[in-house]
Amino acid sequence: MGEVTISSKFQIVIPREVRKQLRLKVGQKLRVVVKGQTINLVPDIPITEMRGFLKGMDKNGFREEDGRL
Repeated sequence: MGEVTISSKFQIVIPREVRKQLRLKVGQKLRVVVKGQTINLVPDIPITEMRGFLKGMDKNGFREEDGRL
């Protein structure tokens, strides 16, 4: 993906190819998720932009039948 360096102010620059691939915009918020020794930056997407993002997805197999009430 790319490599970043932490500045003296503990800042990083997201590489251009990553910004383009994820369509990140100036001022957009990112969530920081830490799992063990891994840091993940997840774009914070407004709920209004998420409408229809699961369209056409196969919903079978996500829940077991005996787990339902």
